Amino acid sequence: MLRVVVLGAAAGGGLPQWNCACTACRAARKADQVVPQTQSSIAVSADGARWVVVNASPDIRQQFLATRVLHPATGLRSSPLTTVLLTNADVDHVAGLLSLRENHAFTLYATDRVLRVLDSNTIFNVLDRHRVKRLALRLDQIQPVMDAEGGDTGVRVEPFVIPGKIALWLENPDVEGFGSVPEDTIGLALGTAGSRHRLFYLPGCAALPDAIKSRLAPGDSLLFDGTTFTDDEMISSGVGHKSASRMGHLPMSGAGGAVAQWSGVSLGRKLFIHINNTNPVLLPDSPERAFVRAAGWEIAYDGMEFCVE
Repeated sequence: MLRVVVLGAAAGGGLPQWNCACTACRAARKADQVVPQTQSSIAVSADGARWVVVNASPDIRQQFLATRVLHPATGLRSSPLTTVLLTNADVDHVAGLLSLRENHAFTLYATDRVLRVLDSNTIFNVLDRHRVKRLALRLDQIQPVMDAEGGDTGVRVEPFVIPGKIALWLENPDVEGFGSVPEDTIGLALGTAGSRHRLFYLPGCAALPDAIKSRLAPGDSLLFDGTTFTDDEMISSGVGHKSASRMGHLPMSGAGGAVAQWSGVSLGRKLFIHINNTNPVLLPDSPERAFVRAAGWEIAYDGMEFCVE
């Protein structure tokens, strides 16, 4: 059985975003019907003692503080954290690595492409390479997730390339696709050696070809990119000038949106994560929230816990 804790459910900037006064951000500041959310990340464990964090958000300190299973349990300095897995090099997925520099041993897994990005930026050298091993994921292979001492955490991961875009801070406007290459964005299938089903984690996804959908078996669970409800949401709400597709995300609604495209796939559980502050599904009484719930989707939230058996 795989235990899952949602550390953060929001997209970059969190909810409320520090400089935003959109409807959801205003409501979240009141903490009335809309609960504040940190930037997207999850933690998974096969035994409840050793935890694997997927994506290190800038809010990681706050997330560890709010999550009891991640508190130090033994000795003066310790942590249940054994491993960090990265799905891309987005700043809201790697900036938290800088907060993990306090001489704690763990393994850091990413694609060769993302590891090269980290290697080229010397600020990430605050992670002592003698204590934090950087390991390349083997794409399209189920592999054990190991801790810093070479022990098996019991978690199994199968990484696979999905349509996406190079991280914003790495974009080259003079190159087609801004310099994106296939290994810039991956999805993860997570489970344990004995679990019947897996959790598929895709917090950023620009398109949904049949080859990706066919990876999931009936009964599997899905945490999927829920950044925006419509493709032009940032533009129509007046807070930005980019479409969801320009940012490398698939909107929830529309004929080509996530709800429509996943509708024919039999799954045990479907949840949206990485939800932008402009997305009206954050408002509990909105028609957009009713729409996704009617389609069988849940909205992930900070502190949410569930198991995949």
